[in-house]
Amino acid sequence: MRWQRLNTVRNRLLLLFFAITAAAIGFVYLYVVPQLQSSLTSEKLSRLEDRSTQQSAQLLRAMREGLSQPQLGALLRRVSQATDSRVTLLGVRDANGAPTPAFVISDSQAQSSPVAARFDIAAKATEGQARAGTEVISGSRSAEVAIPLPAARPLWIAVFSQTLGEVTDNVALIKRQILIAGMIALALSLLAGFWAARAISRRLSRLDRAAQRVARGDFVPIPVDSSDELGQLARTFNDMQRRLAELDHARKQFIANASHELRTPIFSLGGFVELLDEEDPDPESRAEFVRTMREQVVRLTKLTTDLLDLSRLDAGALEISAGSVNLGELATEIAREFGPAADLHGSRLEVRTPDRGARAEADPDRVRQIIRILLDNALGHTPEGVKVTVTTTQDSGRAELIVSDEGGPGIGPRAQAQIFERFYTGDAGSGSGLGLAIARELAGRMEGRLGVVSSKGFTAFILDLPLALPARSRGEPDETPSGATA
Repeated sequence: MRWQRLNTVRNRLLLLFFAITAAAIGFVYLYVVPQLQSSLTSEKLSRLEDRSTQQSAQLLRAMREGLSQPQLGALLRRVSQATDSRVTLLGVRDANGAPTPAFVISDSQAQSSPVAARFDIAAKATEGQARAGTEVISGSRSAEVAIPLPAARPLWIAVFSQTLGEVTDNVALIKRQILIAGMIALALSLLAGFWAARAISRRLSRLDRAAQRVARGDFVPIPVDSSDELGQLARTFNDMQRRLAELDHARKQFIANASHELRTPIFSLGGFVELLDEEDPDPESRAEFVRTMREQVVRLTKLTTDLLDLSRLDAGALEISAGSVNLGELATEIAREFGPAADLHGSRLEVRTPDRGARAEADPDRVRQIIRILLDNALGHTPEGVKVTVTTTQDSGRAELIVSDEGGPGIGPRAQAQIFERFYTGDAGSGSGLGLAIARELAGRMEGRLGVVSSKGFTAFILDLPLALPARSRGEPDETPSGATA
């Protein structure tokens, strides 16, 4: 439990701030400081080499003139002041067949401290070229430049050395400053990280509490106080709440509507069965009872069919078998089915199709289902005597089927935006509100669209489907008879 309390977003962000700052300090301390020390040392060696090269000409001239030891010492002190370095003249002696610096001829600081060095740089200069590097002289690390003076016999080596204590002190000071600044930056980063992590954690906790309220069915929007990702998440969460609230309202409304739709025919059927069982009505009344019972059975069958189709669509169990279908033929077929219903409604049902027919790439059974839904909707929501027309067309690579009525009340803009939502029945609608939602779902499964255009006195539902591919493109045999011209 204690580990779970520590394993929070706030603590993770705090540790992340600490790790990033500590990594930056460590990078500066372990990488930049050594590079700085190396750069300062190289720069000091370069300056010493330039100065020693300029002063080596004086030493070479003095050697040729044969100066005495005191004169040579005075010259070395002048050169030392000019180069700001310690100048030592070494004599070279052959040892085991190899020239080696063996003794000190003169030293600009011989009176103050003896020379205590291995003269490794000078040994490399016996090859006849000037050498530069670092070496420990008298217990301290120094920059050293060794220049051979070939005019003397035996060979002399002029060694110019300059202590690196200043470089070491500067680097040590920089290290201390980096550590101090790093500790301050680390403390500030922890404070900033704690503040930012706390703010983010509070906002996430607010979202968590809101999600718990939603789980209990309490849809209360949360305030949006920023435009960052968490603010966008809050807006999305509020939008989700709104949609869930609408869905919950639609679900409750559907349950109420479905209960009413089921209860009415069931009670009606129960009453008629009771009348037929307990009384002996005359043949005319019995026929009327049977007709009414049949209507209620049809109503129940339609409602249960819609519910079954909706559940199959949600479960993805509805199979779509696309093929080439003639929309005009399907429209004519379904119009014949609705002929008696249109006659009872006092409406005229008309089908308009092009001569060649509009062929679409779709499932014929699902297209029939959509046409039935649209015709049933047209006859059920229009006044008696209104003309209903089914039109099929094709152009620009699409095939269309349009079910329109002329003289109806029309559909308002608000209702047009919601008419395809599940369970929506309109302000004065009837039924379960599932037909048009199922029709749009079926159209989408066939890569089509179902829309509505309406104004006062006119309403048209437009089914847009992909145009059927040619027979050869689908791999089907050409229907043109052998020897005929296609």
